[in-house]
Amino acid sequence: MLDRLAKIYHLGVKELYSLRRDVVLLIFVVWAFSAAVYMSSKGTGETLTDAPIAIVDEDDSPLSRRIAGAFYGPYFKPPDRIGFDEIDTAMDSDEYTFVVVIPAGFQAEVRAGRSPSLQVNVDATRSSQAGIGAGYIQAIASAEISEYLAGTRGEDVQVVDLALRVKFNPNLTQGWFTAVMQIINNVTLLTIVLTGAAVIREREHGTLEHLLVMPLTPFDIMAAKVWANGLLIVTIATLSLLGVVRGLLGVPLPGSIPFFVFSSVLYLFSATSIGILLATTARSMPQFALLVVLVVFPMNMLSGGSTPQEAMPEALRAIMQLVPSTHFVTIAQAILYRGAGFAVVWPNLLAVTGLGAVFFVAALARFRRSVAGST
Repeated sequence: MLDRLAKIYHLGVKELYSLRRDVVLLIFVVWAFSAAVYMSSKGTGETLTDAPIAIVDEDDSPLSRRIAGAFYGPYFKPPDRIGFDEIDTAMDSDEYTFVVVIPAGFQAEVRAGRSPSLQVNVDATRSSQAGIGAGYIQAIASAEISEYLAGTRGEDVQVVDLALRVKFNPNLTQGWFTAVMQIINNVTLLTIVLTGAAVIREREHGTLEHLLVMPLTPFDIMAAKVWANGLLIVTIATLSLLGVVRGLLGVPLPGSIPFFVFSSVLYLFSATSIGILLATTARSMPQFALLVVLVVFPMNMLSGGSTPQEAMPEALRAIMQLVPSTHFVTIAQAILYRGAGFAVVWPNLLAVTGLGAVFFVAALARFRRSVAGST
């Protein structure tokens, strides 16, 4: 038994040395857990930030100037004044996301008690800002008009007083969420890619046949690839979580990092098995890349990191319960965001372990058939 474990250990070390010589792949791994995580937190988001806006003020009244001056940061950039005939050119050239047109006689219509209209032109190609920004513009214009008529900004009379208590992310900072989810998605992607690429690399270079003439079994070869690639991913993911997310981005992580690492190890058992299963199905690296696109990206999009499981159709939710990444996302969010312990996430840990065993057995059976075919 000890001799077999030593063989698996040395095979895993050989795997790490082989990966060290693949400079391009190493650069990709480092980038995915550093720059990609930072950019996902800082460079993207569904919140309205510095949206370019222009005002066509055909009324040129105190009210219209008041409305134009109400659009300020951090939601909007300082609005530009343009002419009506410049709207199409400005929006076609992607210069503004919003153009607000205040018609002539607008203030007089408001004071007369009529309901004049403001025209809001929206560039919907910027889909993340279009819908949110239109609602902001309506709320800002309505507030300025009400304050202008009443002489003071009034408050709506509410029958029920809502006392909001926002937990875990008091400022609703989306970057706190996207940074952690980027790491989770990269763990899935790179674990499958690294493990699968290792199997295909052995087959293409002919070293798999060399291993088979040694006193090794397919289980030994597969187990070595599982522990070596899993160790690399869990190490660099932990460093990214501590160095980039907590250190550089300043995201508070109330949960236990060691418990998260333990949960990641259980999940990597499943992910590495999926990578080997895909690699033994594909006949070449291009085919493997296509399988990764067909399998990994739906896993990341439908596991609950991008869209809550509750928002999905029931049939799709039931199917995704058979995918280990769904349970891993639930575990990671519970531990890292809410500081949950074993008593909360044990059903998901059990599911990840069970699914990992199923995928490992399936991958091992497929790997044995692949090895038998190559010999």
